[in-house]
Parts: sequence; C-alpha cells; structure tokens
Amino acid sequence: MYKMIAIDLDGTLFTDELTISPNTVTAIQKAIEMGTVVTIATGRMFSSAQLIAQQLGIHAPLITYQGAMIKSAGKADAMYERSVSPGIAEKLIGIAREKNIHLQVYQDDILYGAEETEKLVVYAEAVQVPYAIEPDLIGLAQKGFTKLLFIDEPDVLDLLQKELQSLFGESAYIEKSKKNYLEVTHPEANKGSALLFLANMLGINRSEIIGIGDNHNDFELLKAAGFGIAMGNAVQAVKDIADYTTLTNNDEGVLHAFDKFILEPENAVATTEGSEEHAQLGRKKL
Repeated sequence: MYKMIAIDLDGTLFTDELTISPNTVTAIQKAIEMGTVVTIATGRMFSSAQLIAQQLGIHAPLITYQGAMIKSAGKADAMYERSVSPGIAEKLIGIAREKNIHLQVYQDDILYGAEETEKLVVYAEAVQVPYAIEPDLIGLAQKGFTKLLFIDEPDVLDLLQKELQSLFGESAYIEKSKKNYLEVTHPEANKGSALLFLANMLGINRSEIIGIGDNHNDFELLKAAGFGIAMGNAVQAVKDIADYTTLTNNDEGVLHAFDKFILEPENAVATTEGSEEHAQLGRKKL
C-alpha cells in the first residue's frame, strides 16, 4: 500500500545517544529490497544526511535543510533548492550580533561560523561535518543561504522566534528543530513541500507516502504525507495531527512503524513483539 517513507533523523531515527539500532537498520534495508522508496527528511545539511544514508543503504534523493534542498548522492547539482534571500540573511546576521546569540549559516553545503565557538564545534562534532570560519558573514550573505541556525537556551529562542515571525511574516520559514535550535529557511522550504515535490518526480501519489517525525519542523512532513506517524517522544502539536503514534526514539519507534505498516508480519523483527500495547493511536489529521 505504501510506496514511499520519509524519516526524520534527530529524535526519530536516532536515539538520544545518536545511534540507530541494528534491528532498525535491518528493517529499513528489507523495505528497500521490497521496492519501497526510503528517504531521509532532515534539517541537517546534505553532507551529514548522506553519511547516514550510506550506512543504511538508502539511494533515494534526500530531503535536507528542512526541505530547502533535495539532492542525490553522487550528483553535483541539487534537484530542488530554495535559499534565504540576501536581504533577510543580512538582517538575521545583524540581529544575532545585536543580541549576542550564536548563529551559523549554510551555503553550497558548507557550514560557516563567524568565529570558532564552543557551540559551533560541538554541533559539527555531533553531526560529523567540517566547518569553515568566515568573519565576514555579511559578505557571504550576498549569495543567499540555504539555512541559518540560531543556537541558544530554549527561552531565549522562544522569544526570538516570535520576534522573527513578526519581522518577516511569510517571507521566511522560522521553526524549531530542537529546543535549543531555531532554524530559518526560505518560506517554501519545509519538509512537506519538499516531500510532495520528490514524490511527484518519482510518480508516487500522496496517499502512498508515510512520514515519520517528532518535532515542530516535522509538522508539515506529517501533514503532507498520506499517513503521518508521530514518535512517542514527539511534541504534542505533532502527535495531534498524526494518524498514528509509535514508540519513542529510544524504544525503536521507527522499527515498530516499519514492522506494522511496511513489512509483512512474518518478517517483523522479533524485538517488536508485544510492543503494540505501548503504541497509541494519534488523532486523525484535520
């Protein structure tokens, strides 16, 4: 019934320790062997997502940068890309400086920071990507950015998000991907729009797509998919619009979803036996 499944990474496919269980890897590979298109839909940059895709045996185009870029491994050019305009990018850089909030930017799949800070180093190590230092971010902004990422305490970013939404309205997509991550992309760059673009390219109907996620930036992903699955650890807003709520990211929630909706029962991995009682149905999408 389902020909395509798009999976978020952090808080979804990854445990809190940034690992993926061997059983989950096996389930994904079985689904691919059955002909299911499995892709990643993440806020991470392409080079980071590509590393995970290679480990999982995923060869489909990847949805990255919150949907601002769709690209296939081995291809020089992206098949879909939406960038934040130079004007908005400059204003965001100014706001970050004024408020002394860490800001890092992405251009040509390179992570840039104005200086080497602890937040930049920790982030780069976590997602396993290199970074470059460019003190003149304003100059760099003239080409536009694929994404800008603010990193700070949740309460600081909550206030910043409201301020940015008031300033830019529908001229930018501003959403949290984690409690301490606030991301800014082009207004057309969200996981839902990118998912439907990719599905159309592959000739797959919306009703044949599953989307799995956990955070606010996965809201559009679940709404765009024909069947949206929220993780057990998902924020309430995502659970509210999901068709189904699976187990948490630390309890192999993605594996449970694959076993239940993609793989044949006889092929289900034994570790999920008895997990049904822990999963709960979410409310149908409005």
